[in-house]
Amino acid sequence: MGQRWRRNVPLVSRSFFNRELSRGSLKIPASASLIRNTLWMLGGFGFRLGVQFATFVLVARVLRPEAFGVFSGCLAVVSVLVPFATWGTGNILIKHTARRPQLFRTYWGAALLTALLSGFALMACAVGIGMVLFSPHLALTVMAPIAVADLLGTRCADLASQAFQAQQKLSGASIIWSVVSLLRLVGAVALWWLPWEKTAALWSLFYMLSGLGSGLFGVYWVRALWGPASWSLKPLRGEWREGFYFAISLSAQGAYNDIDKTILLRLGSGDLAGAYAACYRLVDAGFTPIKALLASTYPRFFQEGAKGLGAALEFSRKLLPWSCAYGTLAWLGLILCAPLFPWILGRDYALTPAMIPWLAPLLLIRTVHFLAADALTGSGYQGHRSAAQVAVALLNLVLNLWWIPRSGWLGAAWSSLISDGALAVGLWVLAGTLRHRHG
Repeated sequence: MGQRWRRNVPLVSRSFFNRELSRGSLKIPASASLIRNTLWMLGGFGFRLGVQFATFVLVARVLRPEAFGVFSGCLAVVSVLVPFATWGTGNILIKHTARRPQLFRTYWGAALLTALLSGFALMACAVGIGMVLFSPHLALTVMAPIAVADLLGTRCADLASQAFQAQQKLSGASIIWSVVSLLRLVGAVALWWLPWEKTAALWSLFYMLSGLGSGLFGVYWVRALWGPASWSLKPLRGEWREGFYFAISLSAQGAYNDIDKTILLRLGSGDLAGAYAACYRLVDAGFTPIKALLASTYPRFFQEGAKGLGAALEFSRKLLPWSCAYGTLAWLGLILCAPLFPWILGRDYALTPAMIPWLAPLLLIRTVHFLAADALTGSGYQGHRSAAQVAVALLNLVLNLWWIPRSGWLGAAWSSLISDGALAVGLWVLAGTLRHRHG
């Protein structure tokens, strides 16, 4: 499978990069260019982070831990389903538009149609899961609006941002995601300002409206610039396996990142789930500079991967000392700032200073495994990366089911550390093995 998959690299194929490299039209960026691109990406991520953090603090303070935990537990279930709403068609759109720009409307329409058909089916699935895990009331009032937002609205916005990426207009992609964040902040302000009871259901409603608004904005903007889409699934024949690899990879990532919140809500209490989810959001915020680095270097992994896995791994090793240094500093900084978080979020989140030291190491661990993962993807081994992530998601589920009933949030933290640590070690070992096997 590995060799077959190498012939069909996601986003931009090996053959495309080999051809362009041979022509000399693709240059390997110098370190100064890499730094400049990373700073630009960091600026975009930084703006969205500021808006998202303001939204998070406002919602966490207004809802308090119990209602915030209910929302976070439902959101975690939906996040596992989200990648299947588009089935990797955004990446396929980018790949084909990069080769033949005239095919944009064809694959844009196929991607949108996939999102609509899959989105509606998955919304029904999410509500059904909510009824089994929680209650019919919670499934209809909280899970259903979240599903509409993330499986339909935000996914259309995501496809629109990938359409801009396909057209090499990254400023448009950044604007779309800024609109997503700003609309959610507007919803959070409405939640705080309106004189209604502050419940998870009310925030889910505002969350849904913001998601639908951003999706409509993105789709309309793409249509205004490049015309109407061609509505057909025929262009995706033969592409479903490639899309599946992307979808299952992101779904597994969502599972081992978020499923512990759902289990805490189901087996523990809303208060614990809310405080734990708040800490996780803080860790995610600390990871923003690494996300910027990964986003700016992602095309470079495909360039290096066109030469073979060894070249991509060598590029990862060059980035590793700098990214690990940041991960270590962010880990220590988060621990030092932990006593401030109850003051920022509210006294109801008094447990956060105890939780942060257990979750902060994830900043370093994830830095390590993402670099190995991108090297595998850029070299045509997305299928192997996906298999490793699925295995870790299953490990995380088993550990959470075992430890959370016995140790509560501490068991959830242990499960995250072990799962992410196993993924970091496993991906580097897998990459080394594949490099030795295939040269």
